[in-house]
Amino acid sequence: MGWRRSFTVGLVAVLVGASVGPAGAAAGAPSYGYLKPGGQPRLVEKVPVNVVFVGYEPNQVAKSAFLGELAGGYEPVVRSRLWYGVTEKLGITYKYDYKLTYADKRYEDKFFKQLGKLAKPAALTTFQQAYNDQENNILDVAGNHEIDAPSVEKWLAYNAPSGVDTRRNTVFFINWYGRSDFKHHVYTKTGEPDPDTGYDFGVQRASRKIIAWGGTTANDEETGLGSTRRLWFHDLSAGPESWTSNYDVDNRDLDGDGVEDYRMPPTWEYAAGGYRAPSALAGDLGKITRYVALNLLFTSSPLYPVELPTPEPPRTLNIDDNTYEGWAGVNASEQYTTPQLLKAELSELRWRNRFSYDTQDLPYDAKAEQCYLGQVVTGEPCYPETDFPAAANLFVYNRENLDRALDDQGKVDYEIPLFNYAVDEGIPTPGLGYADDNWVDGTQSYVFSFISPEIVEAGYGLTTTQIHEVGHHLGMSHPHDGYDSATGVDYGPGNEFYFVNAGDENNSMMSYIDVNWDFSQFDRDNSDRFLTAAYWEAANRLAATVPAGKGKLQLKVADKLLGGASKAFAAHDYRAAYALSEKAYGTVAAIPGVDKAGVAATLKAEADAARSSSKVHEPHEFIDTLAPDSPRSQP
Repeated sequence: MGWRRSFTVGLVAVLVGASVGPAGAAAGAPSYGYLKPGGQPRLVEKVPVNVVFVGYEPNQVAKSAFLGELAGGYEPVVRSRLWYGVTEKLGITYKYDYKLTYADKRYEDKFFKQLGKLAKPAALTTFQQAYNDQENNILDVAGNHEIDAPSVEKWLAYNAPSGVDTRRNTVFFINWYGRSDFKHHVYTKTGEPDPDTGYDFGVQRASRKIIAWGGTTANDEETGLGSTRRLWFHDLSAGPESWTSNYDVDNRDLDGDGVEDYRMPPTWEYAAGGYRAPSALAGDLGKITRYVALNLLFTSSPLYPVELPTPEPPRTLNIDDNTYEGWAGVNASEQYTTPQLLKAELSELRWRNRFSYDTQDLPYDAKAEQCYLGQVVTGEPCYPETDFPAAANLFVYNRENLDRALDDQGKVDYEIPLFNYAVDEGIPTPGLGYADDNWVDGTQSYVFSFISPEIVEAGYGLTTTQIHEVGHHLGMSHPHDGYDSATGVDYGPGNEFYFVNAGDENNSMMSYIDVNWDFSQFDRDNSDRFLTAAYWEAANRLAATVPAGKGKLQLKVADKLLGGASKAFAAHDYRAAYALSEKAYGTVAAIPGVDKAGVAATLKAEADAARSSSKVHEPHEFIDTLAPDSPRSQP
C-alpha cells in the first residue's frame, strides 16, 4: 500500500539496531497465521466470473478463442506510483474462475420478448445516421427504438439462465441481430439530471444513447436492484453509438497518429466485406471481458493509496471545500454546489468513515490569478524558484497557502482539500477537474474543480465533478482506464485499447457518461477490498514496533481477526473483510508501548527524503477533460 516495502525493511532495521525485536521475529517469539509484522497482507480470492452469451452461438463465439484472450489472475497495484517507476502491489491476488454459458433457445426467446416489450420507437440518433451516411456500412439502420437500460439490468439480475448466480461477477454478451423479432435499438439511462444545473444528459445528448450498462447497487436511490447483484451487459447489436465510436466504419485511425484505434463494430459488421472478419468476434468479446469487465470494473487497481497520507488510516474525514470566486457577479459556491449530495455519495463509498463538511470562499487575488493563468493559458510557472513546471502551479500555490484553507486540523483524522476555481466567460479551464498528486512519489494531494459560464452551459455544476474527483483522491480509478497485471501495462482509451471506453457505460460516478452520480457496486467492492489490505498492512506495520514480550494476547487476537478477514475476503464478503481488518488494526494499535509516533516519524522522514531526492515528474494526463474530441463533449 502507501507504505512501501522499503519503509518496512528500513523500519525493522532501525528497531533491531535499537534492540527492540519485532514481534514474531525473535527466537522463541510466537508465529502467526496471518499477522506478519512489517510485511504485506496475503489476501487471495478465487473470483467467480460468469460469462453468458445470449444470441451468440458456440460456432460464432468459440470457447477456445474467447478464453485465449483472458488472464488467469490479477494483482492490483497503486497506479499513481507507476508515474514514478514504482510498482507497488497491495498484497491482493485474484485467481479467476471462468464459467461460460450459452443461453438456450427458450431463454433467448424469453429475453428478447422482454426487450421487445421495453423497446419504444424513437428517431435515429445522430450517430446511427452518421453510420448510415458512410461508404462502407453493411446496412442502413432504420426504425430505431430506445430501451431503458436499468430495466434490462434488473431483468437479467433476477432472470439469469440456470446455474448463473448474478450475485457474483457476471457479463452478459447480447446479440439480438439475426432474429425475426430484431429491432434496431439503443439503451438509455435518464431521470438523474445534474443536481446543480438540472441538465439531464441521458435525455439531451445522443452520445448518451448506449450499448452497455450495469453495476447498479441494491440501494441506488433511482434504480436500485433491491439486493446485491454484480452484472454488466454489453450488446453489439445495439447502436451504433458515439461512446466507443463504433458507428465509424470508414476510418480505422480516428486520431490520425498512424495506429488503428481498435473498437468493436456492430454485430452485423463481423461479416465478409464488413469492418471485421467473423473469426475475430470471439477474440473481441474476450478483449472486452479482460480489458474492460475484469481490469476496470470487477477487479480494478486503485489510482491512489486508499489509506490516504496520514500516519494511521483515518476514521473521520472532513470535506474541506474552498472556492476562488473569480466569476464576476456569481457566487459559485452557493449556486453550483450541493453539499448534502457530495457528503451522502462519499459516505456510501467509504461507509466506515464519518464525513463532515465545511466551505469557505478564498480571494481570487493577483497571485491566485497569476498561478491559474500560468497553468491554463501562458504555460509560465508562478513559482520559478522551484523545480515545479507550470502544470503544477495550482498545486504549488495551494500548498504554500494551505493553512488558510484547512481549518479542522486536530478535530478530524484527515481533511480532504478541495479547491474550486470559478472564472469568467472566455477564460479557459483545464477541464472539469482533477485529483492531483504531490509531484514527488504519487501520493494524492489536492482536488481541483472548475466552473465557468461555458461549463454550466455544457450542463455541469461543481458537485458532480467534486464527487468524481474526491473518488479519485480516495483511490478510485475511471472505468475507462486501468492496469493489466499480466502484462504490466497501464492503459486508457486509445490505439489498441480504444474500445475500453465501453467501461464508462455503467452506473459509476467514476465514469464520464454523466447519466448517474452514484458509486457502482463494483466501486464499492473494490474500495472495500483495498481498505481490507490497507488496514491489514497498517496492523502489520504497527506490530513490528511492539516491544519484545509485550502484547502477546492482543497480537493473537489480531491474528485471529485477520484470519477472519482472510476467510471473508475469500468468500466474497468484502464488507466483513474490511471491518475485521480494521478491528485487527485497532487491536494492535491499543497495545501499550506500540510506537505510533515512531511510525509517523519514519513515514514523514521517508516522504521528506523522496521530496528532496526525486526529480519532479513530467506532467501526466490525468485531467478529467471536456475537450471537443472526447466522447463526453459529443452532442
